[in-house]
Amino acid sequence: MPQWPLQLRRAALDHLDDIVRLFDEAASWLRSKNTDQWARPWPNRASRDSRILASLQEGKCWIGWDRGIAAATITADPDEDPYWSGSRPTEPAVYIHRLIVGRAYAGAGLGAALIDWAGRTARHEYGSRWIRLSAWTTNDRLHAYYLKQGFSLCGFHADDGYPSAARFQKRAALARRSGSGLFIAPDRLGRYC
Repeated sequence: MPQWPLQLRRAALDHLDDIVRLFDEAASWLRSKNTDQWARPWPNRASRDSRILASLQEGKCWIGWDRGIAAATITADPDEDPYWSGSRPTEPAVYIHRLIVGRAYAGAGLGAALIDWAGRTARHEYGSRWIRLSAWTTNDRLHAYYLKQGFSLCGFHADDGYPSAARFQKRAALARRSGSGLFIAPDRLGRYC
């Protein structure tokens, strides 16, 4: 039984296994949902894990903790995503990657709350105007989820080999204060209030 609120903390290098476990759990669940998303790591496990490790080293990964259990993760990156380069006028944005909610925490609105937290934080800390993400190209249910969260579909990346080519964005100013009570996050000074 989840113990709310979770504590959102920046992930450390030694949390790679926690994030991979969340990935593997989500991939197993997705196999039952008529989608090929994460049927295998893209383009392979070593490359996927290397991308996660790079985000950990750069301090861009966050984990929601429930009494020592990694319940959810999000990577919030203020640096331009190469799959978005040249597609829009250059405006500050936060790029969301690897948003994963553990199955025991699904259905509570945690994913939406993490997206909104990333948008609010990036707006205040980096002046971001947009929340952007690339979603799995063939996962229509995921696309519908992002549309329900207030995102707009902005087309598809031209690289046919990239499996997350569906681009979505929404204004960071539209990030709600959703998820009240789902997690607590540190303030700018790193304090939990």
